[in-house]
Amino acid sequence: MPLPARRWQISRRSWLLAGLTVPVFPGRGAQSIDVSFDGDNLRVSAPSLHFLTGKPLERLKDAATVVFLSQLTLFAENHDMAIRRVPERFVVSYDLWEEKFSVTQLGSSPRSTPHVLSAPAAEAWCLEGLAISALGVAPNRPFWLRFELRTADQKDLAGGAGEPGLNLRSLIELFSRKPGPDDPNWTREVGPLRLEDLRRAAGRGARNG
Repeated sequence: MPLPARRWQISRRSWLLAGLTVPVFPGRGAQSIDVSFDGDNLRVSAPSLHFLTGKPLERLKDAATVVFLSQLTLFAENHDMAIRRVPERFVVSYDLWEEKFSVTQLGSSPRSTPHVLSAPAAEAWCLEGLAISALGVAPNRPFWLRFELRTADQKDLAGGAGEPGLNLRSLIELFSRKPGPDDPNWTREVGPLRLEDLRRAAGRGARNG
């Protein structure tokens, strides 16, 4: 969806907020995400983000699968309008013998890990599959990017959150629900950013969102 045809002006408040950080994990201090641009999509990486721990890991070691819901949201520079959002789902399982993980990404670009992975490798693999189109964003126009990750509530799983046929509207609705007390969630927001200032990443396929 193209951006509104209006003059872009960076507010003083936006510049002040640029120096602030939002913690990814409660109680672990500020941990950032890195944003890159491959010419079509915005992509994120977060080497310090470890989500295959705690309650999710306990569930995996009890032989349950865990579904993670992720969402990237692109905002205009005044931060009052979402330009687009892209939700994704990851179904994670755990091999008790090898003590490693398998992941399947459902949604816009379905894919699966080629073999079992260590926890850090599986976490990195999930984030490598996240992208949101920068279509309509001029190289010199500021924008904000929000990254969200949460585990699906058990009620969500009963409703089919892990099924491949779940449509985009249903997934966005699921993501809008408040996580349960045993369902960890992480949020990180960065900006204002500009495409012309971002690190360039190698292109990895068609646009998302």
